[in-house]
Amino acid sequence: MNSRSLAQDYLRRARSRRKALEGYLQDQDYADVVREAQETVELSLRAILRMVGIEPPKVHDVAALLREYEDRLPGVPVEELARTSTQLRKERELAFYGDLDFLPTEQYTQADAEQAMGFAGRAVDAALAFWERIRVEE
Repeated sequence: MNSRSLAQDYLRRARSRRKALEGYLQDQDYADVVREAQETVELSLRAILRMVGIEPPKVHDVAALLREYEDRLPGVPVEELARTSTQLRKERELAFYGDLDFLPTEQYTQADAEQAMGFAGRAVDAALAFWERIRVEE
């Protein structure tokens, strides 16, 4: 296995998660939309990095790496994706575990879920577009 095949796997899984978000939204499970959207974004960004041979560390927010290697990612909306990654990373644990003063099913709204879905969709679309761009250039 090489970095490109792992990038393809990440893309497949990100696309699958993006589809699953619709089901969570229909069930009004807004916290899980936010949580899964974070994973969708993370997989998409990891795919982008792997496409150019960068092995991301096992952390949930790869924004710093995107910014560091922006010159190797032509056409990728690096700053938007980096901000998205950081924003959703902050929500990851709260959306999943909650806290004593934070019940996820009561705190997240449909608007939160729809925003997270938008972030996820843009990340997947950016990764797919970059994949196509680098395949054409080869």
